Amino acid sequence: MPRLDHLLARNLPAPRSRARELIEQGSVTGDGGQPLGDPRQQIPADQLPLPVLVDGQPLALHDQVYLLLHKPVGYVTALRDDRHPVAAALVKHAPLAGELRPVGRLDLDTSGLLLWTTSGPWLQQLTHPKRAVPRRYQAALARPYQPPPPDLVLDDGHRPVILELQPLPPDRRHPALLSPAETTTWAEITLAGGAYHEVRRIFAALGSHVLGLCRVGFGRLVLPVDLAPGAFALIGRDDV
Repeated sequence: MPRLDHLLARNLPAPRSRARELIEQGSVTGDGGQPLGDPRQQIPADQLPLPVLVDGQPLALHDQVYLLLHKPVGYVTALRDDRHPVAAALVKHAPLAGELRPVGRLDLDTSGLLLWTTSGPWLQQLTHPKRAVPRRYQAALARPYQPPPPDLVLDDGHRPVILELQPLPPDRRHPALLSPAETTTWAEITLAGGAYHEVRRIFAALGSHVLGLCRVGFGRLVLPVDLAPGAFALIGRDDV
């Protein structure tokens, strides 16, 4: 179980010595006003995130964070980049923001569902090829596509695992999918796993061209239609 001073230091964020000082001088209380004066107090998992007051200001103490971001087009999935805005800037006000890492990536021109977490094991679990967690995308296309052959091989030798590919009716298009004026066809595709630019290369191999692309599902999670571009929502570890 994590200690109170460790949790406070990570969530402020602040040096652990400063967290201990705040606790010992009585600046940290429970949300009901009860003093929390022992820096070594262990916090059970079922009490997390723990609501506290620090100098009268509310703060939720998290040990691990899992969140869903609606990544807009024009942002790269990176912590730092010299040329483009980074998706990390969109989660800088999330709990434990300095520890968050993206679960996989979406490229500059792709919008949609992007997971972030502080948990390395959870990240590895979701991205490991053997898990083959399904990813669902909606695509705006320049022209109709051919049905995929069962032995489809992309230009680099990769064999995509297409779980489902079907036309996308107008009433099922996600608001986050950008459709340029030259769009003639829409499709929804679900893949097991996610290789580099896989969706774009699949449609190129099928005789079409992706003009707009949005990831709308990851495992059991779906991108909420009312989650604005650039906004995020906290989720549970077992929601995917």
